[in-house]
Amino acid sequence: MFNFVNRKKRIVQIVLLLAVLPFMFWGVQSYRSDGQEGYVAIVDGEEIPRREFEQALRDHQARLRAMFGGNFDSAMLDSYEVRDSVLERLIQQRLLFREAISNGFTVLDSQLVNEISQIPEFHLDNKFSKKQYESFLRNEGLSPVTFESRVRQELLLRQLLDGYSENGFVSDAVANKVIYLSEVQREISQAQIKPEDYMSQIEPAEDEIKAYYDEHQSEFFLPERVRVAYLVLSLKSLAENEPVSDEAVQTYYDEHQIEFGQPEERRASHILIAAAATTEEGEKQLAREKAENILEQVLQDPERFAELAEEYSDDPGSSSRGGDLGFFGRGVMVKAFEDEIFQMQPDEIRGLVETDFGFHIIQLTEVKEAKTADLADVKEQIEEKLKLQMASDIFGEAAEDFSNTVYEQSDSLSPAAEKFELKIQETDWINRNSNEPSVLADPSMMNAIFSDEAIVDKRNTEAIEVMPDTLVSARVLEHRQATAQSLSVVHDEIVERLKQQLAEKRAVAEGRALLADLQDGTEDTVDWGEPKQVSYMQPSGLSQEVLRAVFQADVDSLPAYTGVENAQGGFSLIRISQVINPETLDQEKRKNFAEQLQQMKTQEEISAYLDGIRSRYDVTIRRDSY
Repeated sequence: MFNFVNRKKRIVQIVLLLAVLPFMFWGVQSYRSDGQEGYVAIVDGEEIPRREFEQALRDHQARLRAMFGGNFDSAMLDSYEVRDSVLERLIQQRLLFREAISNGFTVLDSQLVNEISQIPEFHLDNKFSKKQYESFLRNEGLSPVTFESRVRQELLLRQLLDGYSENGFVSDAVANKVIYLSEVQREISQAQIKPEDYMSQIEPAEDEIKAYYDEHQSEFFLPERVRVAYLVLSLKSLAENEPVSDEAVQTYYDEHQIEFGQPEERRASHILIAAAATTEEGEKQLAREKAENILEQVLQDPERFAELAEEYSDDPGSSSRGGDLGFFGRGVMVKAFEDEIFQMQPDEIRGLVETDFGFHIIQLTEVKEAKTADLADVKEQIEEKLKLQMASDIFGEAAEDFSNTVYEQSDSLSPAAEKFELKIQETDWINRNSNEPSVLADPSMMNAIFSDEAIVDKRNTEAIEVMPDTLVSARVLEHRQATAQSLSVVHDEIVERLKQQLAEKRAVAEGRALLADLQDGTEDTVDWGEPKQVSYMQPSGLSQEVLRAVFQADVDSLPAYTGVENAQGGFSLIRISQVINPETLDQEKRKNFAEQLQQMKTQEEISAYLDGIRSRYDVTIRRDSY
């Protein structure tokens, strides 16, 4: 959104997106709520309608499918994280628009006309054509009024954010320091001072145990508990009793071959010389010449492909692996790149292939042919799907009948169990905070189980939908009130707690004393572990606390010693035996690193700005409505 229009070729791609993303532009009256559909949030007095949110969510899911193709995990579609991020984006858009208006930003008609007139897709014979403009928009289902309104709003937001996105600056001194800190290595050895080494030496006194019990008595209460019997009516449980014929399985298999096929996949490596679509022509020509020079080297000696990729490729994700991109199918890579790959023969090298990312040199390394699974291998899968389809047709009626049965015959679960061929299940003792069995952990279910109707009147709970297409009814078998456990019952548990606490304190004290001795020059007799080299970029399994201690230690005199308390309650003692300074980066890699650092800083500044805006406006989110 923030780069809209200033990259002329990108604007049309976004226009195409706008045709299916009406929720992104709240200024068009036809997309406002009619007030009857509910809302998911209120931003400075303005509601975000549920309809708008649901449309946003559907379009976001469509983009995820398009992005990941066959590798897409459908479980990602409706997670809380995805829904929350979509709502946050809608909220941010409204806040930014209010901020732009309140700061006096405006878009002149002349600016709007100038931006639209420069879009190549609206040109005929290298000139803006009103006819071409209107035809293009008509094909995308947009009117000029709607489109111009959306572009105007995007230009308004661009003005607001340009100060951050276009003017980030990182000095050479800062860039050099960050490069050094990210690359410098220190060779260390560790020794762990562990609490368990002291456990056998500790025996808490009875008065310590009594004092601990008195101070922590609330921790030893047994909460109110019940044992329950319960029934689960679900789509799956209904489906288990549905018969499916071999003929139905064969028909489904024949008509849905695409579901059981593994599409062709190819493995390739590439060398990328970066040149974005917006790069000036002179810089792009230099990138092309560099890529041609590398291509010549590759063709002369194909065995050096991986070596040259590591040395020259601007793709940080694959260069360290010799350019290897792994296996992928169609629809994953950009079109120009993919078209070449799926025309090549194994071990063939092609180049240059130009994309919006730059110039690629490609080597096809392996092909996995498309294949279709045999019916025998997928028969059970098809049977399960057909059973679920059949059960879904009758589930609504069955759910209503189940609810009526457990309510009308509330002194037992047996009638419902027999009628729907369900097994009555029983729990061990559970309390209000129990997570198992998971079908009873729903708050509404727990409230029903611990109600007077279930405990005192000994009635079945109502049938409660604890998850989509899953109803549960429960019956209390036994009930116990909350009680305090006596000291004699919890004595051994308290002893173990105290021993652990005292052992941890002793381990830390011993570790700090040993560290102080080593730093004062006492002879080093510690049994150190194997040495290893660590850096901020390659921590080799060290925690952040240990890594920070390693790089904050004074290394003017080696070996140097440091240490920290660890998460296991002990003490990590560290010896630094060597500092390994990084090799000098060539000018181009230094420049690329500085640019990445600048982008990170810009992103942080924009994020901080958005947080600041959020704090100045009243935003209410209805978590239960989305």
